[in-house]
Amino acid sequence: MPSVQQLFSLEGQTALVTGGTRGIGQAMALALAEAGADIILVQRDTTNQTTKTAIEALGRSATIYTADLSSPPSVSALVPSILADGHPIHILLNCGGIQRRHAAHEFPDSDWAAVLQVNLTAVFTLCRDVGAHMLAQDATLALRRRGSIINVASLLSFQGGITVPAYAASKGGVAQLTKALSNEWAGKGISVNAIAPGYIATEMNTALMQDEKRAAGILERIPAGRWGAPEDFKGAVVYLASAAAAYVSGEVLTVDGGWMGR
Repeated sequence: MPSVQQLFSLEGQTALVTGGTRGIGQAMALALAEAGADIILVQRDTTNQTTKTAIEALGRSATIYTADLSSPPSVSALVPSILADGHPIHILLNCGGIQRRHAAHEFPDSDWAAVLQVNLTAVFTLCRDVGAHMLAQDATLALRRRGSIINVASLLSFQGGITVPAYAASKGGVAQLTKALSNEWAGKGISVNAIAPGYIATEMNTALMQDEKRAAGILERIPAGRWGAPEDFKGAVVYLASAAAAYVSGEVLTVDGGWMGR
């Protein structure tokens, strides 16, 4: 049996990461690199080099592939392109996501479609394509594993939210997709889990943080007494990506300062 240090090590593995340019996704990508993984970053374009540079400063390799998660053909072309270039994929982290806020009775079709495409359909497409790649590989990772898939869910995988029906629907879908894929792949050496962030001080929540009344109500309800930070996700993502979580699959791990316990 590997030692605890070996269980958490990602040495020799490559992680494909969406949404890694900022916020939670950036912190997670850096955590995977700190644990030893090389990183393939999926970005809309190559102008933002911040995460790539930070990963390389850790002594790991970072490669940017461009794709538009809002475009089904762009998402479908991504994994075949990466594999054609000879990159193996041992870890998939789906962190790319968007938010749109409107009263439910005024929610536009276009925003509904955009949120569902980026937050759910693109996640499925990448899970399917990377999952197929992993299934075709020998189980050479520690504890006879083929790989780890980690999706980013939300507290709104469990709760409905306010003025965000598309986001809530998409994140409910991510939780159920995670479980459905786990049912098929956990027995074949691929763990499929999700991380559900609570209220985190990132750009996506700027509108909430600027609403003094709602922000105060949210803070009051968080047992930890503070909003989360992107760095709060480093341990959770390394755990789920590694052999330490070899017998964990189909799980939605909340990182929320105790919110769901209330």
